[in-house]
Amino acid sequence: MAKTVAKKSNNKNSVAPTNNAAKFAFFYMLSLVALIFMALSTGMIIFQIINKKIVDLAYNFPGMFDSGVMKFAISAIIIAAPIYYITTWQINKNLQSGELDRDSGIRKWLTYFILFASSVVMLGWLVATVYSFLDGELTTKFILKSLTAMSIAVIVFSYYFYDIKREKVEGVKDDVVRYYFIGTLALVIFSMISAFFFVESPMETRARKQDNAILEKFDRIDNAVNTYYAENRSMPVNLEELADAGISKGFLQTEDIQDPLTKEKFVYNLTSSSAYQLCATFKISNKDIREVSYNYFKDRWPHDAGYQCLTQKVRVNEYAPKPLY
Repeated sequence: MAKTVAKKSNNKNSVAPTNNAAKFAFFYMLSLVALIFMALSTGMIIFQIINKKIVDLAYNFPGMFDSGVMKFAISAIIIAAPIYYITTWQINKNLQSGELDRDSGIRKWLTYFILFASSVVMLGWLVATVYSFLDGELTTKFILKSLTAMSIAVIVFSYYFYDIKREKVEGVKDDVVRYYFIGTLALVIFSMISAFFFVESPMETRARKQDNAILEKFDRIDNAVNTYYAENRSMPVNLEELADAGISKGFLQTEDIQDPLTKEKFVYNLTSSSAYQLCATFKISNKDIREVSYNYFKDRWPHDAGYQCLTQKVRVNEYAPKPLY
């Protein structure tokens, strides 16, 4: 009878790992999502540093530095990296204790699924990199970005291939796994710290957004001025005339001629029969910025910090009489 009880007890212990299948599936799937966010974000940071350091004047939009991408990558790493390393540590801890069997189907299936999903993401990344090169990106930038993408891919694939092929896991502290853990963590932290040297502080970003809110209103005023000129063949005397004019009702409102922060009216000066100035106080210069999100305002409304008067001309050619034939 004692032998029978012992046998039942042993059988119960032998199937214990499979009873935690849902838990281990959760760890693997969560680590996959965190891995994709972490790996791509690390690559994004390196890509943006390359864009910042190697400026290509002939390849504007796709190859320009974008602080928004950098900020997203930093945010993703801050959230995803701890999740990835905690879940991976839990998986290895359960492998070492024997709670997760080395030959369990869930381990094999989900490890290969991680490899498959990572392969799809990395292939798409490499395709985009090659496309950028064929579309005219500098060779130096292409080489550096390709090396970055391939290095991240090699690190991810080599770790999971090693992990699935290793023969002894229970009761073994694997030095290779530990080296991967420490090495990749150091790389991710180094990339994130480096990113902070290339992005504006939150205060600078807020100041630039406030300046851009003014420039957005300048754009509306400029459109209204051009519309007024097209209808009247003359410049408006003041901004109130624009806001009250029948041609611009619904197009330029009273609040559009005010600073969104101080509510003070913009200063409007006529400088010629087809040119004018708009004046406002800006918090930060936009002349030294070269990135996608600020490029339009820099080209259209370049300004320094402080009180500035920006000059624009009416787009006369757009309203010149066109020949009938």
